[in-house]
Amino acid sequence: MAKRIEFSRTGGPEVLEFVDASPVEPQAGEVRIRHQAVGLNFIDIYFRTGLYPVPSLPSGLGTEGAGTVEAVGDGVDHLAVGDRVAYAQGPLGAYAEQHVVPADKVVVLPDGVDCETAAASMLKGLTVQYLLRQTYRLEGVETILFHAAAGGVGSIACQWARALGVKLIGTVSSPEKAALARDNGAWATIDYTREDVVERVRELTGGEMCDVVYDSVGKDTWETSLDCLKKRGLMVSFGNASGPVEGVNIGILNQKGALYVTRPSLNGYADTRERLESMCADLFAMLESGEVKIDIAQRFPLAEAGKAQEALAGRQTTGSTILLP
Repeated sequence: MAKRIEFSRTGGPEVLEFVDASPVEPQAGEVRIRHQAVGLNFIDIYFRTGLYPVPSLPSGLGTEGAGTVEAVGDGVDHLAVGDRVAYAQGPLGAYAEQHVVPADKVVVLPDGVDCETAAASMLKGLTVQYLLRQTYRLEGVETILFHAAAGGVGSIACQWARALGVKLIGTVSSPEKAALARDNGAWATIDYTREDVVERVRELTGGEMCDVVYDSVGKDTWETSLDCLKKRGLMVSFGNASGPVEGVNIGILNQKGALYVTRPSLNGYADTRERLESMCADLFAMLESGEVKIDIAQRFPLAEAGKAQEALAGRQTTGSTILLP
């Protein structure tokens, strides 16, 4: 018998239950992974609250983990029992001691990347990969604004942008988070609790504004983000931490300077095995080179997943957070 987190109704952290679960045998094209670490991400909260619907209830939670392959289904030839592996796009249920995952979503970890680092960085790191290298392929001459620069995705983005030679302006909510973002490579920071973000961007850029704004906050920062862009700039809305952006008049993009806007996702980019492997190779190279280092600032026992989510939603975390089975 193994343990897992599941919920039978949507709601707050209190709906999460730590229950027994019988091991499931992998079917054709699947593998079963014994987790050493599980990733915690904001999207998990969206599923728990019902913002994103789940296929059925009761449901597992979480899509990211790392560990060791302990069983392999028919037709799987790129993975073997004993392989150290990770994934970021699994079916819901990663908050568990073991999980069955489609093999084409699983990658073997290089020797230089341990399981805790992988669980803390697969979803966040691949998100940064598509944001900085695909959604807008940064070349090192740009100035960008990145919201929540001290969080899990933001911390990786600051380092990756620095490696590319990009000037990243990061928004934060405290002096401590500002210092962390700068340590990670942010060119400048803006404390949105005390400073006017648009005016500060204007000062920092000499009125030029930003080539790209990366916004995972959503509703609360939508207008601000648009106002930080230069003419024909790109607004990348990739999250809903404050709620989804709704009721947008597309004409506002013209009024604010013939702007572009996109709403990407990891599944929209890592949509084939070849693309996933290429993106992972890019991420792993950054990790092994040391240009990107993963700050696992919080570790919670799997049984305390609700407490971990409360900390994440309450902006009480920095860097990455993992759950330990």
